[in-house]
Amino acid sequence: MQKAYSNTTATLTLAKASFRSILRSPSAVIFTLAFPLIFILVFGFLSNGGIRVRLGVDPGSDLQNPVIAAMQQTKVIKLIQDKTASELRESLEKGHIDALISVRRNTSGKPLFIADIRYTSASADKGNILRSLITNLMYKLNMHDVKPSVADVREQTVKGRMYRTIDFILPGQLGFSLLSTGVFGTAFVFFSLRQNLVIKRFFATPVKRSSIVIGEGIARIGFALLGALVIILIGHFFFHFTLIHGFITVINMLILCFLGVLVFMGFGFVVSGLARSESTIPPISNIITLPQFLLAGTFFSIEAFPEWLQPISRVLPLTYLNDAMRLVAFEGAGLWEVKTQILVLLVWGIAIYALAVRTFKWE
Repeated sequence: MQKAYSNTTATLTLAKASFRSILRSPSAVIFTLAFPLIFILVFGFLSNGGIRVRLGVDPGSDLQNPVIAAMQQTKVIKLIQDKTASELRESLEKGHIDALISVRRNTSGKPLFIADIRYTSASADKGNILRSLITNLMYKLNMHDVKPSVADVREQTVKGRMYRTIDFILPGQLGFSLLSTGVFGTAFVFFSLRQNLVIKRFFATPVKRSSIVIGEGIARIGFALLGALVIILIGHFFFHFTLIHGFITVINMLILCFLGVLVFMGFGFVVSGLARSESTIPPISNIITLPQFLLAGTFFSIEAFPEWLQPISRVLPLTYLNDAMRLVAFEGAGLWEVKTQILVLLVWGIAIYALAVRTFKWE
């Protein structure tokens, strides 16, 4: 008796064959694993020596004083004045800022101002730099034995969790890997299948069109998640990348990776539909990936960009994927706590797949 045809079996067979072809593709391995790992190795071996010290200013501080004015003139010190007191305390404990200062006028008049500074053990190196800078500033302000002296500084250290360079870089490189896999991999594969008439031959078989897409999708997503797991584990065990809740954090990051690569594959479908020849795929793909690679907080916080550029960064889907993974890994946020980032990714996914349906070509 002839066995009934199964589209599920066909889908899984296509996925298995596609996964094998991905493993044999040098470009897929390079974009998914090699490039991200190279960047992680480079930044992982870099010291955390500070170039700029982030100093939070308590909202209740007296800002019209020579202490704050002197710090504003010091290029090494960046004053953070747009956060609430609770946000500053949390940022201090987690090492996102290097110290917190509160300046108030001294009611007794001697000295004129009191500056309370709290450092964090999470950023001890930059704290030492700041101590030296403040010592120098106070000497200049109080020099020549002026009576009463301008300011008195009181210092204390808050215990915090160390925020390393790798804690910022690894999620960005992971996002870059997923973006490259989703866009370039999907675009090249489906264009090649169409150009070589492979899809046309499938139409002569009972295989459904959906089986072709789902099979390729399973292979690409599986390969991307495998690469993501390797990157996360290498970062954690070799460079102390923070996984605040251990195994649970890894699972949450992989769920975000799944959502990210699913959205980015939509861009790949659009590119494969728009491309007229194989040589046009890289330029179109780069138009999509390069702005996100540069502007979505992959290497640097988007706060370092000019103010006019930041709104563009905050529109890009990779920005939200990077933010979500950093919050989950270092802050210990659950998936519900990054629901805003997930929602933005879902909106991007719906929009891009709607466009993909209109542009995708089977033949």
